[in-house]
Amino acid sequence: MADLDNKEQTEMDPADMEDVEEVEEEETAEDNSKARQLTMQMMQNPQILAALQERLDGLVGSPSGYMESLPKVVKRRVNALKNLQVKCAHIEAKFYEEVHELERKYAALYQPLFDKRSEIVRASYEPTDEECEWKQDEEEELTEEMKEKAKVEEEKKDEEKEDPKGIPEFWLTVFKNVDLLSEMLQEHDEPILKHLQDIKVKFSDAGQPMSFTLEFHFEPNEFFTNTVLTKTYKMRSEPDESDPFSFDGPEIMGCTGCPIDWSKGKNVTLKTIKKKQKHKGRGTVRTVTKTVPNDSFFNFFSPPEVPENGELDEDSEAVLAADFEIGHFIRERIVPRAVLYFTGEAIEDDDDDYDEEGEEADDEEGEEEADEENDPDYEPKKDANPPEECKQQ
Repeated sequence: MADLDNKEQTEMDPADMEDVEEVEEEETAEDNSKARQLTMQMMQNPQILAALQERLDGLVGSPSGYMESLPKVVKRRVNALKNLQVKCAHIEAKFYEEVHELERKYAALYQPLFDKRSEIVRASYEPTDEECEWKQDEEEELTEEMKEKAKVEEEKKDEEKEDPKGIPEFWLTVFKNVDLLSEMLQEHDEPILKHLQDIKVKFSDAGQPMSFTLEFHFEPNEFFTNTVLTKTYKMRSEPDESDPFSFDGPEIMGCTGCPIDWSKGKNVTLKTIKKKQKHKGRGTVRTVTKTVPNDSFFNFFSPPEVPENGELDEDSEAVLAADFEIGHFIRERIVPRAVLYFTGEAIEDDDDDYDEEGEEADDEEGEEEADEENDPDYEPKKDANPPEECKQQ
């Protein structure tokens, strides 16, 4: 019987053999395509991604078993390499200290430009025609007819309303344009932030512990008497002796806000609620008024205090982690590039970083669709109905 099968295989038409190979190749390509699609679907599922990240986090620092298998003499040499790595971490710490000194030096060079920006925003300086001249990109260039039309419309608008001073609501607009900051804003914060005139960054003096302070400058207003609200972040740039390999540049160790001298009835960080209480014995009901914390951007100036032992509960840790991220973002991005966040250009640049991955995925899908269309055996009707496992229950 086996000889008969071999004979049949030997006598099989070469053309039939080619068909078999083509079918196998098509099945393999189809399997690969399905695998890619399934992988993409899984990677778009936030629950799967979270589980994968948790698994990866659990692997960090866990021994692979390889080190234990090494001969003792090799382990000694690896320990020597570790000691060299610790020395590298200390050199890196010195590098970041010098970077901080450079930041201090260049902050003094930037500040006159930021001061002029503030003067223009709050209308204490009117820029000249030369200073207002801006060369548009080729895509933004308008025809003479369109320019004339736009000029007429602008003149009409100027006639209809009063001449605005400076750039109204400049910083409020910046905050509302940035997701990280807009999430902190409440409706009752906006009238106050309309009075925000400038944000400045001040670095610690030479020889002092590394820190920076954010200064929020306000014009006189009905909400509080402070003209400046401050938030100071204390930093450290040295490896932890108990875990030197975790050093990855300066880290924020703590922060302090400032008291806000609220006018009577204007404190948006507190709210008054009324509760009804029933007496257990007499059954009488009374109304009790309580003052409780209220969501507000201005809670930013009252961060949780870090105890000396550095131990915090989970809620306080989460608040401080978010606080550090916000403070760093204001210092690194918002203050240096405020006008671009006001116009939205900086936000578009940030979004482009994320769009690239999406475009690549779209391109891959487009290539698959093109391959299907070019396939002479492809029948769209067969793909019109999804397989049973993909149908919704």
